[in-house]
Amino acid sequence: MTLIERKIYETGLIPVIKIEDPKVAVPLAKALIDGGLPAAEVTFRTACAAEAISAMAKAYPDMLIGAGTVLTPEQADRAIAAGASFIVSPGLNPRVVKHCQSKGVPIIPGCSSPTDIETALELGLTTVKFFPAEAAGGLPMLKAMAAPYGNVRFMPTGGIDTTNLLSYLKFNKIIACGGSFMVKDDLIKAGDFAAITALTRKAVLTMLDFEFLHLGMNNPTEEAGKAGADRLSELFGWAQNEGAKGIFVGDAFEVMKLDGVGTRGHIAIKTSSVDRAIAYFSRMGVEFDESSKTYFDDGRCKFVYFKEEFCGFAIHLLQK
Repeated sequence: MTLIERKIYETGLIPVIKIEDPKVAVPLAKALIDGGLPAAEVTFRTACAAEAISAMAKAYPDMLIGAGTVLTPEQADRAIAAGASFIVSPGLNPRVVKHCQSKGVPIIPGCSSPTDIETALELGLTTVKFFPAEAAGGLPMLKAMAAPYGNVRFMPTGGIDTTNLLSYLKFNKIIACGGSFMVKDDLIKAGDFAAITALTRKAVLTMLDFEFLHLGMNNPTEEAGKAGADRLSELFGWAQNEGAKGIFVGDAFEVMKLDGVGTRGHIAIKTSSVDRAIAYFSRMGVEFDESSKTYFDDGRCKFVYFKEEFCGFAIHLLQK
């Protein structure tokens, strides 16, 4: 992945925004950032798109800002000059693609057929937009269409909301989803940025899908751990499953056979994406124990510990 593609992947959800009044650009950007999504695709469906991009980029230089609905090289030039770091188009226009490539700016063109994908590959692209996602057949269509193209990643957009977002993101060929459900036109026009922040946060938490897995309890010796596990089983009738470092009792406890990570033990949290969770928490200032990371063969992180403890317990994230 390029640096921009990596940022898109770690963000996971790109808000697609239509701005009719450039004065709302900065407060809207802040609402998204406060909700946990420091990203936006500002569409060129209005005359003030470039002005809005420029205002956002100046106010929040670290924000990931792209330009959407880019139909011509001239629009691409205006978007790039305003500060857009990537370009998105509803269809695949080779002239626009080549122009963006000549400028060194990533472009994600819309594709809805194998012919589109093969044209994109011929142009040297491996990341495309699947649009309009739901109207074009949704996730079943995308999976069927993507099957022959192992190295192509997709950003589905169109008809995606909190009801189907996670289903799309579970498909490993999806780099991110685009959506406008957290930035509805009526909320923008009303200046209800608090509502946009709330919807954005709900979308982010839906995407990350955090779930408590188990509580690990430290013990000074293996004998003490086994005794504790046996007592829990005796009292509550929970079955045991012994691992290398601990004994799992029931669905919620790991009784450690040693004095493990954390003063008192650890809390295991599952998430739909450890990579996206790390990016999300890092933006809050959370630090991670880099030495604890483990990875899948494809390079995705599957396990990591926070550096800080919570009430004497370490926390680790685990990929679902």
